[in-house]
Amino acid sequence: MAKLLEVKGLKTQFFTQDGVVTAVGGISYDLNEGETLGVVGESGCGKSVSVLSVMRLIPVPPGRIVAGEAWFQGRDLLTMDQEEIRSVRGNKIAMIFQDPMTSLNPVLTINRQVSEALELHLDMDKKQARKRSIELLDLLGIPEAADRIDDYPHQFSGGMRQRVMIAMAMSCNPQLLIADEPTTALDVTIQAQIIDLVTRLKEEMGTAVIWITHDMGVIAGLAERVNVMYAGYIVESADVKELYADPRHPYTLGLLRSLPRLDAERREKLTPIEGLPPDLIDMPPGCPFAPRCDYAIERCLVENPKLETVARRHTAACWVDVTGGKR
Repeated sequence: MAKLLEVKGLKTQFFTQDGVVTAVGGISYDLNEGETLGVVGESGCGKSVSVLSVMRLIPVPPGRIVAGEAWFQGRDLLTMDQEEIRSVRGNKIAMIFQDPMTSLNPVLTINRQVSEALELHLDMDKKQARKRSIELLDLLGIPEAADRIDDYPHQFSGGMRQRVMIAMAMSCNPQLLIADEPTTALDVTIQAQIIDLVTRLKEEMGTAVIWITHDMGVIAGLAERVNVMYAGYIVESADVKELYADPRHPYTLGLLRSLPRLDAERREKLTPIEGLPPDLIDMPPGCPFAPRCDYAIERCLVENPKLETVARRHTAACWVDVTGGKR
């Protein structure tokens, strides 16, 4: 399977009055055509900033991509000029944002917002774009789409607004869809509908997906591969079944132990991860997870491990083998 996206050594920092925040600490990963990659971790671990960096949507200032490459179809997204990157965004790479209420423009109609990408990237006239917009909304399950196309975002429910965001993202048949916690603000029933919808569209169009979430349960049934992020680093990466069956990083293990399981014993308690993530302005010299880790050894406090292969298509950044001692 051909590689669609290859990220190498991506590092993004924010220069603030209090100091330099290293939001992404030099991560590398790749994504194949048609593949779904899950990115999981606590709030503030760099999940969203990493993909916003790839999309070149980091606000400058205070943010800056200080190192790295992001190769997409043979071209480095990070070295493109503004005109080139605009031709990619919304066309070949599209994004569904976390909160549709703040992502949609409240003073523009749904038709104007969905049609914009069609007119810009596919050279449709207003009549063609309107017709295609209605077809997309209808496909995504919005009732009476032709009558509602001229409504404004506040006239739609949260779930319907998210469907509009998906229509906007999928309108130009992108090769890559980035979904940044698209179900966070929705109730469980609507979450399931949105996940099923994206999965169906992915299968029909052959689109690759990067799905960002803090919900390990969602990723289990959605992704083929998973990157686990902590404090700006990828600490573990594996095929989804391998990761859930044989986690090799203490943080991944902690995330899985904090999940309720249907097959667990009735009296089995959930185990929280004690402590708080590190201050990204004043990072510890060693492994950023060491102060919270039950497996930490002396080396963990002074040296941050790099990702190493621990099994086939499975890497982890840890000095300790949680299945049997030191590496």
